[in-house]
Amino acid sequence: MFTSPQTRINRGLRGGACKVTTAGTNAGLNDSTRAEHPLHPLFISPMPVKNATSSASSLPQRHRLHLLALPILLGVGALAACGKQEDGAAKPAEKSGALAPAQAYDKIAAEGKGFTVGALMAANPVYVLFDPQCPHCGHLWQNSQVLLPKVKFVWIPVSFINGKSAPQGAAILSASNPAEFMAAHETSILAGTGGTPLPSTVAPEVEATIKANTELFNKLAVESVPYVVAKNIKTGQVVTNAGAMETAALAEFLGV
Repeated sequence: MFTSPQTRINRGLRGGACKVTTAGTNAGLNDSTRAEHPLHPLFISPMPVKNATSSASSLPQRHRLHLLALPILLGVGALAACGKQEDGAAKPAEKSGALAPAQAYDKIAAEGKGFTVGALMAANPVYVLFDPQCPHCGHLWQNSQVLLPKVKFVWIPVSFINGKSAPQGAAILSASNPAEFMAAHETSILAGTGGTPLPSTVAPEVEATIKANTELFNKLAVESVPYVVAKNIKTGQVVTNAGAMETAALAEFLGV
């Protein structure tokens, strides 16, 4: 799938998120959708082009440096994206029909089902919609751990990346200690070993929960995971972010 360099750079600047194709996506446990993770090397040498040397040498020095840096920027941008693409066209993190942040917060609070970690007595939970197969969700999980004494997170599994997403989400929700199970799962995802083993069976009610969460995700008209919706503690304003964040950025985003 081809996207223009500027599109890929802009996509990367929006933050770390997962981007995949939705053709044939099925939120059920038998989903056979193939993930297309754009995890490219950070450093990519420029593609050889006929007469490229002579053409580049005629440019001002700053332009030649820009051309050499472009592949590196593309690599960084690619590593920072995990979301949906339809019909081969690049899509923004949120569609034009996405709900306003306050509406999204209320809808997720009313309909989303996940597991809670952190400061359980905190008044305003931080909701995170995630796909168990998304490595950027794993990064956000790890980067959020230091904030658990101050923040209550509700992690809500959805399924759109591939056939492992739904059963692994069900396994996380069904675990006797979901937080501990999630930690082991994300460690495996980030190590490139695919996450926790798939469960042999899934309770119908848990399968229904994953399906409902995915339908909620689609109703929000969001294009990327992890998708974070929160009330900033300092301002009281509802804020949203499609993509992973480093710990410092996450703390500022949440107002802690």
